[in-house]
Amino acid sequence: MHHAIAIVAFERISPFHLSAPCVVFGDRHPGVPPFDFAVCATQPGRLATTAGFSIVVEHGLEKLLTADTIIVPSWRDPAERAPADLLAALVAAHERGARIVGLCLGAYVLAQAGLLDGRAATTHWAYAEDFARRHPGVRLQPDVLYLEDGRMLTSAGTVAAIDCCLYMLRQQLGGEIANSVARRLVVPPHRQGGQAQFVTQPLPANATDARLSGLLDWVRAHLDQAHTLDSLAARATMSRRTFTRHFRQMTGATVGAWLLGERLALAQRLLESSSHSVETVSNLAGFGSAVSLRQHFRTAFGVSPVAWRRTFRDD
Repeated sequence: MHHAIAIVAFERISPFHLSAPCVVFGDRHPGVPPFDFAVCATQPGRLATTAGFSIVVEHGLEKLLTADTIIVPSWRDPAERAPADLLAALVAAHERGARIVGLCLGAYVLAQAGLLDGRAATTHWAYAEDFARRHPGVRLQPDVLYLEDGRMLTSAGTVAAIDCCLYMLRQQLGGEIANSVARRLVVPPHRQGGQAQFVTQPLPANATDARLSGLLDWVRAHLDQAHTLDSLAARATMSRRTFTRHFRQMTGATVGAWLLGERLALAQRLLESSSHSVETVSNLAGFGSAVSLRQHFRTAFGVSPVAWRRTFRDD
């Protein structure tokens, strides 16, 4: 694996935020080719963490000179400007074509470097108002898990950082490998970036929600069929209004957005792992026509289904 990934650490870093990209890209997972992976810092050496212990970082910012992907996993204080040499290194890396990622409050560092001006970005929902006030030139979307704008990728906090890293892994190595890593981490294999950050009731809490959870599993197994809000509400034996409310509480999305995300994820897997034609993939995933699949695929991922297949298959 020749894709080089550099993670930026700093004094008083949160161990969890540092570990999110490390566990996805730095740990060795069976069947996953290793990345050229390094943790670096403006001043390498011993760094204190917010958890009361220290870490030792061996590499300086020279790793940012050749990295294909640079990840800023968080930032210690939104009111504090990041070191000038780090900001300059991020700008230089972006200018040479590197992908720059800001996880959680790491979006502040990217914004301070001017890399998010005029772009869509997200960050932890609790800091949305502060971020918008400090960086009015950024088109903030605080209600999503992660989003990509060009070669800039930002995410919400904590677990959303893992979602974002799995999204990058899927892009790099395909859905099967990303799903296998997700299983080892015991996290959902794929959550669309447009899903809401704050889901008020993520797990079934009563018989009604357990029934809805079973319905979602059934829909995933029958994505080739036509589904509407009314048909799903009827299958769940709920009124349209009650179903909509419970569905939003459980998934953080509308029925239409959730269905589209599930269909796109299935189309990705089929393109990566089967020899089905685009027309067949469109039917199996419930798009109805190759034209519809191409339109939604290009809107979501910026490439055609055929181009996506070429990325992961040699035949």
